[in-house]
Amino acid sequence: AMGSSCGAGSLGRICSFSLTSPLSLLLDLLPPGVCNLLNPAAIYANNEISLGDVEIYGFDYDYTLAQYSNLLHSMIFNTARDILIEQFKYPEGLGKYDYIPGFAIRGLHYDVQKSLLMKIDAFHYVQLGTAYRGLKPVPDEEVIELYGGTQHIPLYQMSDFYGKGPSLKQFMDIFSLPEMTLLSSVIDYFITHGIEFDQVHLYKDISDAIRDVHVKGVMYKWIEKDLEQYILHGDEIYAVLNRLVNHKKKLFLITNSPFSFVDKGMKHMVGKNWRDLFDMVIVQADKPNFFTDRRKPFRKLDDKGSLQWDKINQLEKGKIYKEGNLFDFLRLTGWRGSKVLYFGDHLYSDLADLMLRHGWRTGAIVPELETEIRIINTEQYMHSLTWQQALTGLLERMQMYQDAESKQVLLEWMKERQEIRSLTKNLFNPQFGSIFRTFHNPTYFSRRLVRFSDIYMASISCLLNYDVNFTFYPRRTPLQHEAPLWMDQLCTAQC
Repeated sequence: AMGSSCGAGSLGRICSFSLTSPLSLLLDLLPPGVCNLLNPAAIYANNEISLGDVEIYGFDYDYTLAQYSNLLHSMIFNTARDILIEQFKYPEGLGKYDYIPGFAIRGLHYDVQKSLLMKIDAFHYVQLGTAYRGLKPVPDEEVIELYGGTQHIPLYQMSDFYGKGPSLKQFMDIFSLPEMTLLSSVIDYFITHGIEFDQVHLYKDISDAIRDVHVKGVMYKWIEKDLEQYILHGDEIYAVLNRLVNHKKKLFLITNSPFSFVDKGMKHMVGKNWRDLFDMVIVQADKPNFFTDRRKPFRKLDDKGSLQWDKINQLEKGKIYKEGNLFDFLRLTGWRGSKVLYFGDHLYSDLADLMLRHGWRTGAIVPELETEIRIINTEQYMHSLTWQQALTGLLERMQMYQDAESKQVLLEWMKERQEIRSLTKNLFNPQFGSIFRTFHNPTYFSRRLVRFSDIYMASISCLLNYDVNFTFYPRRTPLQHEAPLWMDQLCTAQC
């Protein structure tokens, strides 16, 4: 049971709590209505945006219009693993490794020279307990020693605008989940067998093997053979697109995938006349270069996907175009500024340039949001977080008591707080926790999500829950100097 006795003297006499918190006390701590369940199908706003002002809707294809089954991750892992063995002559013992669903999360950083896969927060600090070399965690003390006695990663080492740095790579797309797992599996094999390896070569080989799965069309063939198994929620995509067209919105598609692949997938989801819904379709666009490089002109494809040679002076409705660049796109369409809303799943390749350089409105597709919200809505999460916040408030208010008895109580509270933080983190992912938070701070991924997207949601189908003229208003979240007392901040964070 948990009780309190408050009076004069040491902290132990002022406020002595046992380390077990009963449900009744936790419920007493919750202000009425503060933890209303969140809706996994909702759209969340970082910036105020009225859909009534949007005249043109743009879409990426993979993981935006086409949501894929997780079965695809195992196929990518296995194929890339076999490429390493057969083409790069890696040890055959790697064949015993299978894909581990749920090992990695999106947004992690990989330090190539140190072979560390880790989660970093918005302030460039490594979240202790989330650094892995191979498939095993690296002790906190070793991580701090590796970075010169700190958890902080200097800015010059951090990944650049597109998630690539001199020594750190950030894994931002959903296809990177099998890549991170393969990277960790190969390192695990080498360490377990005492095999010395060059970190740079290993990272490049695995990146090349994963790239081959995509570039050589292997993945496209799997999906085309069994569209029903691999593509999810196709009927909802048709409903979204059809509703927009019925409300006189213009639609366009910009994807890095080839036309034949997109055509089969869209016919499966939307129907054989899917192209009638779009004002223009651009394939093999080579994003993010499409948004920054002026050199590649558009080329037209015929109905069979064959390249045409004629110069493109206009972009015609219903036609298919390859490559090109955003500057010609803007010149030929006149579609500029906030009347355009573009959706994509990759914060860097799809959204960053459009928002920062061209003033388009952007929507991020974050499939993980659905699962994370369902976890946030559980009683276990609510109670763990509430007690964690209560302990934090106690530590902040009572730290001035420095007699021996008080110090012991404070140490016990700190220990319990850390245990609860770890337990709450594990609800999301035992290795790395939530993609959105590192304990109390936002992750580096979250920072980019807020910076590069006006709205974000689990899938495009979430648009069906809102009127086409709906205005999204971001919640006013308090700055630290505006924040109410700690007791009023319950149920406002994740781990």
